[in-house]
Amino acid sequence: MVETSARLLRLLSLLQAHREWSGAELAERLGVTARTVRRDVDRLRELGYPVDASPGTGGGYRLGAGAELPPLLLDDDEAVAVAVGLRTAAGQGIEGIGESSVRALAKLEQVLPHRLRRRVGALNAYTVPVLRAAGPSAVDPAVLTELAHACRDAERLRFAYRGHDGATARRTVEPHRLVCTERRWYLVAWDVDRAGWRTFRVDRVTPTPPHGPRFVPRRPPAEDLAAYVSQGISSRAYAEQAVVRLLAPLEEAAERVPPYAGTLEAESPESCLLRTGASGFEAMAAHLVWIGIEFEVVEPYGLVEAVRAARDRLSAALDRCGSAGSPPGRTGSGAA
Repeated sequence: MVETSARLLRLLSLLQAHREWSGAELAERLGVTARTVRRDVDRLRELGYPVDASPGTGGGYRLGAGAELPPLLLDDDEAVAVAVGLRTAAGQGIEGIGESSVRALAKLEQVLPHRLRRRVGALNAYTVPVLRAAGPSAVDPAVLTELAHACRDAERLRFAYRGHDGATARRTVEPHRLVCTERRWYLVAWDVDRAGWRTFRVDRVTPTPPHGPRFVPRRPPAEDLAAYVSQGISSRAYAEQAVVRLLAPLEEAAERVPPYAGTLEAESPESCLLRTGASGFEAMAAHLVWIGIEFEVVEPYGLVEAVRAARDRLSAALDRCGSAGSPPGRTGSGAA
């Protein structure tokens, strides 16, 4: 039975190479008769694998596309290539696949033999990415997979967390989900000591095992965790918050306002509301000008004063420019 099971796995691996095999080729590869190959193919079909067969001298066997994804069998080189690719995708924060990459990587690294883990680790340790420079917000993929495991297994997580001021504190949380934005990774978790939901920047997390025990998952703080994190990092975390009306459709504004800069809400076909935050109203006013969309301040009045002060400074700067501010070929007086 063990020999038969091993042969079935080997047969499945050959069929997953995405080519058509003749019965004779498979028999030679497996060291069995053509009749045994036919029986093994029938067993795979009984297990739910869609093995297609074409008759005739030029026919053979091919693994077809089924309704569900079957287990994939990878050789050593394939497993290393997939793990490195997933780590790269997770580290680059590629939109739409970052979180999926971390989940897949967590599953793969759980079953990788030690010898393959060493190969993957060496490739990542001695490879310098060009697309994204390392910096204070760079995230170690090993930390991401450790957090993903804790989320999946509903296991309490212990880590050292570096705050905005650089001070480090010990935290014990019940991890719920990892959320990836364009710039950073965040962990949404229930803080056991503070009895509330918190959002942690993963690049500031240093796990301190052992972890545990297991816990019963709580109801998350919001249905849309992406919006929850976006609102938290763009407004709740800052000393000053504001609501601004952008005089542009929501779709146009979304192209100019990244998730970490605020949350957008459609108001009419021609306008939308931006809820944002900053350390001060002066920085907020500068950012609104940088967005490049006409706007109205809804609240608070402190932002109105900051916008007025910015206008006065810009006007004074233009007055001081003199002829240097004239287009090429013109003088400061406007003569041709």
